[in-house]
Amino acid sequence: MFELFKEYISQKTTLTDADYAKIKAVCIYKKLRKRQYLLQEGDVWKYNAFITKGLLRFYSVDENGRENIVSFAKENWWTGDRASLLTGEPSKNNIDAIEDTELILITKANFDRLCLDIPAFNDMVNAIINKSFITSQNRIHAAISFTAEQKYLDFVQKYPDLSLRVPQAMIASYLGITPETLSRVRKETVKRH
Repeated sequence: MFELFKEYISQKTTLTDADYAKIKAVCIYKKLRKRQYLLQEGDVWKYNAFITKGLLRFYSVDENGRENIVSFAKENWWTGDRASLLTGEPSKNNIDAIEDTELILITKANFDRLCLDIPAFNDMVNAIINKSFITSQNRIHAAISFTAEQKYLDFVQKYPDLSLRVPQAMIASYLGITPETLSRVRKETVKRH
């Protein structure tokens, strides 16, 4: 598992063998079965999580029991509840596995220490956070500005592999539309192309 993480890091920055040894020393390896929780609402999130295999979803459940999916995370992506991590407050969200998943967890304290001790690692983390912020801004813009069809086409264009791996009802939740609307949009899209 660590070799996959090391390969990911090496594509983004250059570290020494000693740096990798420091990182490896604080990694916690975790496996989740399909539908198993990584985080449940009410728990405090304490990790930075890197996915080496599988697929997760980050979501909340409203008072009517409806799931509202905020994001998906697949291989070579990070996941977690950043608000809970930074504030120490209980999470309002859940993270669970859509597929059997393997990940690397690093506690906040150890992650912060790595960022202090390894400047190149810190630079990589900041670049990832900045990219994530831009992605979130674009997602908010799409959610409030796009039609159902535009939302779906944007999702498929940005994440073609996820559109094949994620159940349609979950895609609808992520897009903020009903499964029936998604079904209609998909049929209309197929007719036009």
